[in-house]
Amino acid sequence: MGRGFTKSEEQLKPDPKFGDKTLARFINCVMLDGKKSVAQRIIYDAFDEIEKRNNGDEPAIEIFHKALENVRPNVEVRSKRVGGANYQVPMQVNKKRQQSMAFRWIITAARAERGKPMYLRLAKELSDAARGEGKSVNQREQTHRMAEANKAFAHFAW
Repeated sequence: MGRGFTKSEEQLKPDPKFGDKTLARFINCVMLDGKKSVAQRIIYDAFDEIEKRNNGDEPAIEIFHKALENVRPNVEVRSKRVGGANYQVPMQVNKKRQQSMAFRWIITAARAERGKPMYLRLAKELSDAARGEGKSVNQREQTHRMAEANKAFAHFAW
C-alpha cells in the first residue's frame, strides 16, 4: 500500500468570495463538525471587521496573506533518538507544513481567547499577525529560538 499524496490539492475548490485556494484551505481548517457555511461566515465576517478597522486602506485578503507570511516558520525542532539519548534536532520545514503550522497557530490563538465571537477573535489575531505581533507570531519566534538553541545537534539531521 503506497502512501503517496492524495488528490486533495486538485479537488480543493477556491473559496466563493475571493477565489483563493489558500483561503479555502484556511476555511476548511476553521470548520468544526463539517459546518462549512458557519466557517465561511466566521472568515468573511472577520475580513469585514479587518477592513472596517483599517478603513479600507488595504484589502483584507492581502492582510490575510501578510499574516500567513509572518507566522510561517522556516525551521522547527524534531526529536531524534541517537545512542540512547533524545536530541532536539533543528530541521527545515517544507512549504506545505509551513502553511499548515501557520493555520494551526492562528486558529489556536484565536480559539484560546474567550469571551468574544470567533470572527472578532480571528480578525484581531490576523491583523496582529500582519503587523508582526500576537500569539501566533510569538509561537513562530519561540520555534525559531528553540531551533537556534539546538543548532549544535544539526549534524544529526539526516
